[in-house]
Parts: sequence; structure tokens; C-alpha cells
Amino acid sequence: MVKYYLDTSIWLDLFEDRDEQGLPKGEYAERLLEKIISEDGKIILSDIVTEELIKYGYTAHQLFDLFMPFEKVVIYEKSDNKRSGRARDLAQKRNLPRLDALHALVAKDAKALIISRDAHFKQLKDIAKCKRPEELI
Repeated sequence: MVKYYLDTSIWLDLFEDRDEQGLPKGEYAERLLEKIISEDGKIILSDIVTEELIKYGYTAHQLFDLFMPFEKVVIYEKSDNKRSGRARDLAQKRNLPRLDALHALVAKDAKALIISRDAHFKQLKDIAKCKRPEELI
């Protein structure tokens, strides 16, 4: 079974059908989710992602409704103090945002492939591999 860790931006692309000129990010996110579901893959959803989505203005109730269609493929992962400390150290050493380091560590521990467009994950490829949605569909 293949596991995927979708970065917050990918969820935003899906929920808000975000696009850029020549880059249908919302469509790519939707097609990737369809593929994951059809191939019996699993999606790692961390508390970091949900907290970031709340910072973007979503309520816990809205998130419950938005994630409901994926309940059969989602595995919920909670970050802990130990992982958070490792992320802080990693972020300082590599001059990266702490939350990106934490996302990578959660993905690594879950043995999941990160799905993101964030260039910071290139600096974390020794921790967890990263792909863009269109690379997998």
C-alpha cells in the first residue's frame, strides 16, 4: 500500500480549486486524490495540516465536512514534542521553515511520499521524497 502525505497547499488547491495560468492546480489535486482512492492508497493527514488550514480561515467543522469524503483513505498522524524538537533542529541547520521540516519528519515516520509544490522539500529529500501532483497522475 502506497502512502501519501499531502502538504497543506495541495489541500488548499483541492478545496479552493486554485489555479494559475497554465497550471490547473485544483484539477491536478482532484485527479491525484481520485488515483489514490482507486489504487487503494492511503493519505497521511497530520494535525500540522489541519492547524495550518485553520490559520487560513477554515473552521474545525468545515474541515470535518471537507475531509469526510476521504475518511476511508485517511490515516491521521499527530505530531509530538520529540518530532517537533527534531524539526526545529533540522530547520535551523538547513535554514528552512520549521513546519516544512516537521511535515517531512511526519511523512518519513509514516513512510509516505510528500505531495507538494514547495521548493523547500528539495532540501529535505534525504528525509522524505517529494513529488508534485502532476508527476503522479
